[in-house]
Amino acid sequence: MDYSLNQLALITGYTTRTLRNHLKQGNLNGEKIDGNWRFTEEDIDAFLRQPAIKQELSSKQNAVVYDFLSDTYKKTNRICTILDFPVSSEEAKSINEFFAGEINRMGQDIRFYSTYDRNMLRVILSGSEDQVMDIQNAYYRK
Repeated sequence: MDYSLNQLALITGYTTRTLRNHLKQGNLNGEKIDGNWRFTEEDIDAFLRQPAIKQELSSKQNAVVYDFLSDTYKKTNRICTILDFPVSSEEAKSINEFFAGEINRMGQDIRFYSTYDRNMLRVILSGSEDQVMDIQNAYYRK
């Protein structure tokens, strides 16, 4: 299975514009099929293993948690959850596909970040309490 530019943006937290810039700079490889960028698991893995990219994504993930904790004036119920899965790369791909699909289907108010390193997938979900809980519950019911 391959990923679209929008799916990669959802998983990494980068905007599609930033990902296009990485494509132009040669940091990210993919294939354009019928006018749409497609990325294999190998393309994504090579991109995410670059030291500069790893550092940027780590900073983005830490910022999600920090922003959540520092916002003491929330007007609605919010939740931030970190899920760690000790899994193979194939299992990580399947888990990412599940969360990306669920968020695309229902979650306009969710921030989603995912990293995979040394057989550990870390998923961070932050947003509306109901939506985050619904997605988590759907994962554990499957």
